Amino acid sequence: MEQFSGIIVGFSLFVIIYISRWACIKGEYYFTKKFWIVFLIAGITGISISLFLENIIISSISGIFGFVSLWGIGETVKQEERVKKGWFPERQKNHKKFLQ
Repeated sequence: MEQFSGIIVGFSLFVIIYISRWACIKGEYYFTKKFWIVFLIAGITGISISLFLENIIISSISGIFGFVSLWGIGETVKQEERVKKGWFPERQKNHKKFLQ
């Protein structure tokens, strides 16, 4: 299993970045840039958990998740600018709310 640890962590990084990017787009669409607080909480939680795990692979994945989530804060703010430029669709005011 040791010889596959780099591949496991690398693949996990790829998946985490993909999901984080999707969450950034959807979060800004439904909740505006105020969604950054979710990334802050996830980032602090992921980094904190990684400090207490003994398994190096799981600890690495948790730390990566935490730092990618912190990076998502800036991406959520930038996503609002991308919407204003027309790169992504803007939520219409008469659009049904995601959570009611």
